[in-house]
Amino acid sequence: MKAVYVEKPGNLKIVDLPIPKPEPGEVLVRVRAAGICGSDMHIYHGTNPLAKYPRIIGHEFAGEIAEPGTGVTGLAEGDRVSVDPVTSCGKCYPCTIGRPNVCSVLSVFGVHRDGGMAEYVRVPAENVHRIPDSWSWNKAAMVEPFSISANVMDRTECTKGDRVLILGAGPIGLTMLMGAVHLGAEVAVADVLDSRLDAARSLGAALTVNTKENDLEKAIADWTQGVGASVVIDAACVPELFASLLGMASPAGRVAHLGFSERPAQFLPLDITKKELTICGSRLSRRMFPRVIDWFSNGVDPEKLVSHTFPVERVEEAFRLIEERPLETSKVLLTF
Repeated sequence: MKAVYVEKPGNLKIVDLPIPKPEPGEVLVRVRAAGICGSDMHIYHGTNPLAKYPRIIGHEFAGEIAEPGTGVTGLAEGDRVSVDPVTSCGKCYPCTIGRPNVCSVLSVFGVHRDGGMAEYVRVPAENVHRIPDSWSWNKAAMVEPFSISANVMDRTECTKGDRVLILGAGPIGLTMLMGAVHLGAEVAVADVLDSRLDAARSLGAALTVNTKENDLEKAIADWTQGVGASVVIDAACVPELFASLLGMASPAGRVAHLGFSERPAQFLPLDITKKELTICGSRLSRRMFPRVIDWFSNGVDPEKLVSHTFPVERVEEAFRLIEERPLETSKVLLTF
């Protein structure tokens, strides 16, 4: 089988490997589409501190079941599925309270173990979720990135009537926008690129702000009549901006942070206490695939974010496009 293999940082190639056999409780998935994520780019460059090498990358993928392993019930050869890449122990404290995405021995396909940028991959049967036969493979491969959005919506308790500020209009920021709009919230999006803000407006943003040209704090104050945003989502993850995000949150507001920066962020604890803010991190997702599949079946169109599709044989070209022409790309997918 063909697989996208990062032997070491800076060394990406297609290799030919034996087709794996599913262990008991697993299924073998014939991958049909996989998304290229920012974390894949970091693994390629050696800037993802969580990755282990060598590695078949890819954690956003979908396909059809090629072979169920021994003991698997309720799934059959030919079933179309999207794959949750998060595996957990089921026994530690986070797992026991329903948050396996921060399991003490968390393992993610494509990061800690070989992933889905391959023609075949074996995964636990509990990690696959059936999708409608009418869906395109591109749509199916977008479930995982939107599960990140669903997790943030859950962590911030985003709902109809909220005014949401999203900092950053890259692919993940736009999934946040689409999720919040679907839930009935009004959304403001801030970025430094007009092309991304144009995309945000086309996807339902009520307000867009180019922070190179405008005062974001004033824009949010005007938009909320001085109250502040009830939900603030930091999808840009610049530590130096964190204090200003707290300032733009309303009293009793919720602030979600998605980044992995090791640089410190300075802020006044007073800003948190006097407004009784809830500040939360959000990592991956805690079993949000069924929710996203429902979103996609009820109006959310993830293919609006897909800018390019390449056959796996052109993976190096796809990576170069993302790096060299970022303004022209949103979500780039590989087909198998």
